[in-house]
Amino acid sequence: MCQKMLLTFCFSFILIASSTLLGQSTDAALRAKAQQLAERYIITDGHVDLPYRLRIQNFRPTKEYLGIPISTKDGDFDYERSKKGGLDAPFMSIYIPASYQTEGGAKELADSLIDMVSAITVAHPDKFMLANNPADVRVAFEAGKIALPMGMENGAPIGDDLSNVAYFRKRGIDYITLTHSKDNLICDSSYDTTRTWNGLSPFGREVVAEMNRVGIMVDISHVSDSTFWQVMELSQAPCIASHSSARKFTPGFERNMNDDMIKALARKGGVIQINFGSTFLDGKVAAQRDSLRVLLQGILAEKNLSFRDEAAEPIIEKFQQEHPALFADVNTVADHIDHVVALSGVDHVAFGSDFDGVGDSLPTGLKDVSMYPNLIMELLRRGYQEDEIAKICYSNVFRVWRQVALVAEFQQ
Repeated sequence: MCQKMLLTFCFSFILIASSTLLGQSTDAALRAKAQQLAERYIITDGHVDLPYRLRIQNFRPTKEYLGIPISTKDGDFDYERSKKGGLDAPFMSIYIPASYQTEGGAKELADSLIDMVSAITVAHPDKFMLANNPADVRVAFEAGKIALPMGMENGAPIGDDLSNVAYFRKRGIDYITLTHSKDNLICDSSYDTTRTWNGLSPFGREVVAEMNRVGIMVDISHVSDSTFWQVMELSQAPCIASHSSARKFTPGFERNMNDDMIKALARKGGVIQINFGSTFLDGKVAAQRDSLRVLLQGILAEKNLSFRDEAAEPIIEKFQQEHPALFADVNTVADHIDHVVALSGVDHVAFGSDFDGVGDSLPTGLKDVSMYPNLIMELLRRGYQEDEIAKICYSNVFRVWRQVALVAEFQQ
């Protein structure tokens, strides 16, 4: 009896060990395959906030500062980490805070950030290249360079002058996010409850038409729901959501897209580029982070301090150590991709990380631009085929980009 029990135990142990080894072997194979695909395929990312991060770090186009995009421990993006992760075409966000809509200087800030991106490519022509279309991206990719297309986050620099749309196209802007955190002269924001225009303004309708005419992609991230539906009705070209996720996982968060919107965007040929920020991915994480922020705000208020005060820094640091924030993970990002695919097919989803724009809220396994292979590995694990992964990495975005250019050519 003892001998039989021993044999049974040994057999069970062998099965468990074999299963563990097989799982490790499978993971290793998937990881190697994911890295291979990340290097083989172009990877685009709809939204990386490097320019504004460098600006607030007092970036100057001198030799002293131009080393920042090559290798740094700051932020989420640099050349070395991008090459490791296979990132080939991050859309540089020309981000214009809403304050510039009232204080002025929006166009000047946009020009300065565009100049910064250009300066990076001039300083490092062996590593970076400006890109205004998919062909430019492919040239950069084949030369081993990282392409830097640009998208303007907030249409405020257009002001009330329609000619500025063509001006920014000539300056290299490939998409414009119609607004940001506040209603502007173009449309209403998802973050603003004022509902100034109940969607697009009369001028905003002209802006959408002019973007179609000159070949700038219309980006509906950040806009109110009513703005979205009006853009779908008006635009003659497919649109993008450069850095949004699925509202199904974050109920009540209008900044994300609901199922009907995702399907409508797809029907028009567009693409939603999934935002990696944890609060965009998981409503429970967002609620927990909000409650912690309120708690910290109360502690600071008792000491007559605000988040920006220097004296608040040690208090904030201690609080963060005592209250570690929750994070989504790479699986949650894949859940959003799965959801879009289930709604509209694999032709209408891509990456729009918001790296350098969502602070300390990035998911476990996707903390910087070196980690795209982790997401590709998860997609492989879920049964996505190589051609489907290629669509998510770049060809869906390329299709929209080319179609927008064709619509513009037809109108010339």
